[in-house]
Amino acid sequence: MGNAQLELEVPVRAAPEQVWAAATDWRRQGEWMLGTQVHVVRGDGGPGSELAAFTGIGGVGFLDTMEIVEMRPPMCCRVRHTGSLISGEGGFRVIARGDSDESVFVWWEDLSMPTGTGPLWPVLRPGFAWGLRRSLERFAEFCPQHRAPA
Repeated sequence: MGNAQLELEVPVRAAPEQVWAAATDWRRQGEWMLGTQVHVVRGDGGPGSELAAFTGIGGVGFLDTMEIVEMRPPMCCRVRHTGSLISGEGGFRVIARGDSDESVFVWWEDLSMPTGTGPLWPVLRPGFAWGLRRSLERFAEFCPQHRAPA
């Protein structure tokens, strides 16, 4: 198993609490994460909860299963990828920017590549990074208008 690591960040015009609320609204993640639909499989969306995210286009893609292993509102969340295709860890951090209602949202992944695919990461990384960067740009637009579910 080889590691595939990536960390990207985006400035967000919202206070950390607002960024946190938008990022942990799992069911709406598909509104900003390209080609992804997230479902809470078990739990309340907090530590110990299990998530399933289908990522793909036109029904072609893969299922990424995860367990939330750490949450420290409004600062960080860490998940463990538990699927047969994707394993490892990922998460995000929310960093306050000064005394204003601005934050930095940092998304990171430290994934284990299936046996024999490690050498593909340098080829796959640019496309993965492009999709994640575009998703984070969409998140920065989504976040200030986000309203928590009633």
